[in-house]
Amino acid sequence: MKTTYQKSTFLYASPLGTLEIEAEEGLPEGSSPGICALRFLPEEHRTMREPPFPTGQNLLRQACQELEEYFAGKRKVFSVPLSVHGTEFQERVWKELQKIPYGTTCSYGQLAAAIGKPKACRAVGMANNRNPLPIFIPCHRVIGSNGKLVGYGGGLDIKEKLLKLEQEK
Repeated sequence: MKTTYQKSTFLYASPLGTLEIEAEEGLPEGSSPGICALRFLPEEHRTMREPPFPTGQNLLRQACQELEEYFAGKRKVFSVPLSVHGTEFQERVWKELQKIPYGTTCSYGQLAAAIGKPKACRAVGMANNRNPLPIFIPCHRVIGSNGKLVGYGGGLDIKEKLLKLEQEK
């Protein structure tokens, strides 16, 4: 029996603007469904969609609920299943990012050292740049070695807001 591969999306109105969340479902045997993408929509595409949470789509509903709790300062670790696809190196970086505690930061160099590649700071930065699940995989917690905020797919203003949110709660 052939399994049909499907992706579902939902627009979530967050305190940072509209986020597009994507889930993979109906995957081949041996693969697990999960949230596979979170995108910050450009200002001109930001809209509010009703209802505030999707109906009938458990993964998307769980992702929205957990984001709601995160933005309210009530969730520090996400439990929604994630489905990420990258190179072996990228996946190592993304797994290590998930170990950075809520409300703390580390440098690209520290992250490179943590995966056993202390000279791979730039490659770690590129893996961060390709992170398909910002917030869920907290690449916003990585800063420059000088303590300054550098690079974030959603923009430095959003990175700053996420770090401030975590440090206040």
